[in-house]
Amino acid sequence: MIQIDDKIISKDIFEKQFICDLNACKGACCVEGDSGAPLKDKEVEILNEIYPLVRPYLSEKSQEVIDDVGVSVLDADGDLTTPLINNKECAFVILDDGISKCGIEKANFDKKISFKKPISCHLFPIRISEYKEFHAINYESIDICSPACSLGKEMSMPVYKFLKHPLIRRYGKEFYNDITKIAKLLDEEKKAI
Repeated sequence: MIQIDDKIISKDIFEKQFICDLNACKGACCVEGDSGAPLKDKEVEILNEIYPLVRPYLSEKSQEVIDDVGVSVLDADGDLTTPLINNKECAFVILDDGISKCGIEKANFDKKISFKKPISCHLFPIRISEYKEFHAINYESIDICSPACSLGKEMSMPVYKFLKHPLIRRYGKEFYNDITKIAKLLDEEKKAI
């Protein structure tokens, strides 16, 4: 583990290789799992504001679910998440040539909204656990992402580089600069062995 200020970072962020391979996984991370995408309170406010602009991108079933339960629900652990359709895909999922993608992100891409998507989705496969004294920044290894791990190895892309923009979005440029300095030191240590 490595510490930067109040953030404890798993070495996996530096050592694991990762590039999303949507052609292989078909966006399975938006469909599989026990609950929807984790949300922050502020994100729920934003989703409520932008929902009328995102709604046209969504399927009729997604619209029905969100109209019924709202843009967020509490999961079994009592955490705020996006709602699911039939306990499966996120209610904000859209299909694009057989690939599950984010309707929020599509509305952002089309410049209808400025919000990209929930930070937990943008940062995946990094998962952040927030505690009173610190944030734990970990890499989540799941089977559906094995094609992304293979592509990451093939392209020599560490997780922290693949997720540069979401890490900057979450913690700022200075934090990301610190991450790159640590990565360089870890690289030098490895070569010295």
